[in-house]
Amino acid sequence: MSGQRPMPRLILVRHGETEWSLSGRHTGRSDIPLTPHGEERTKETALVLVGEGKVIDIKNICNVLVSPRIRAHRTFHLMFDHLPSPPPHVITEEVREWDYGDYEGLLPSEIKERNPKWVIWHDGCPNGESTADMCHRVDGVIDKVKEYHRQWHEEGRGSRDVVIIAHGHFNRVLISRWISFPLCLGTHFNVEPTGVAILSYNHRNLAEPALSALNLYAPPQ
Repeated sequence: MSGQRPMPRLILVRHGETEWSLSGRHTGRSDIPLTPHGEERTKETALVLVGEGKVIDIKNICNVLVSPRIRAHRTFHLMFDHLPSPPPHVITEEVREWDYGDYEGLLPSEIKERNPKWVIWHDGCPNGESTADMCHRVDGVIDKVKEYHRQWHEEGRGSRDVVIIAHGHFNRVLISRWISFPLCLGTHFNVEPTGVAILSYNHRNLAEPALSALNLYAPPQ
């Protein structure tokens, strides 16, 4: 309806391609840079999706939460450096990747050699984060985002959008938990490097969180 305040959104971005994401190695704590192709694709995505009147419009952003890993921090700059000034942002461990513990840097096939029945969505990671740890951390992030959204929707404070620039498993867990699914259902969401997801609400109701878009990104050249 005309005159209604638009619904707030969470814009979820996965970092661009790295050598380890390309090979399938589990990349949690390790600081792996973007590949040249990953940098170029991120720039392409930014030109398509970021800017005045586009999907990600800086005037609508109240805050950006960025993982401290260099691949995420670099993605933030590539997404916004073509604008006159970046949006407000916070670099925080709250949105870091799942801590893979003993499985850091391993390929899925190498992990299966150690533990043939292992499934991260049910078993977590030895000497890393359990599924309960991950669920608790992601739910805490969601609570903070929803408070930003409540302030915008109910009180008219701030801006409508929060952006998170993070990682593959983190984003899949967050999408699942956002729509009140068990963490393990994150296995059904495909999150591409530099893919952009839009999370919002149905029926103009903050009690009805919804997934609005998944893997928005510039087409390959």
